[in-house]
Amino acid sequence: MKGRKPNLQNVVPMKGEFKKEVPDAPDFLDDLGRAVWDELVPELVRKDRMEILFRYQFATYCAAVSKFIQATNDLALEGLTYETGKGRNGNQRRPNPAIAAQSGAIAEMNRGAAVFGLSPVDAARLEGGGQGDLFDEVVKQLNGTN
Repeated sequence: MKGRKPNLQNVVPMKGEFKKEVPDAPDFLDDLGRAVWDELVPELVRKDRMEILFRYQFATYCAAVSKFIQATNDLALEGLTYETGKGRNGNQRRPNPAIAAQSGAIAEMNRGAAVFGLSPVDAARLEGGGQGDLFDEVVKQLNGTN
């Protein structure tokens, strides 16, 4: 090779070689929510779906997962129903309040999952690149470029 040899200290790394910063979980998350954060945020950062602006939005998802886990554990320990004290109609079985907490947490999780592409359908939607131009194919045919 003729001429000056390249200085390897001024070589800029390729796009995929940059180390992206993984934001820390907010302090208000409990241990379960923080575990969800620690598990999922590095992958979201890698896929360019997590920025510092989205921190609290994703924290709501982590909090919902924590509520879901706690409600599910309560149901496993206590059962789906509980027995009320003696009344004029005798003992009655009522639904465990953890059922409503679990259902609410599932709804919150589904909303958060859609925003961050955490289901297969939502991931495909986020990676799809958009809707495109309605008349793009027609214009290509008219111009003879299709």
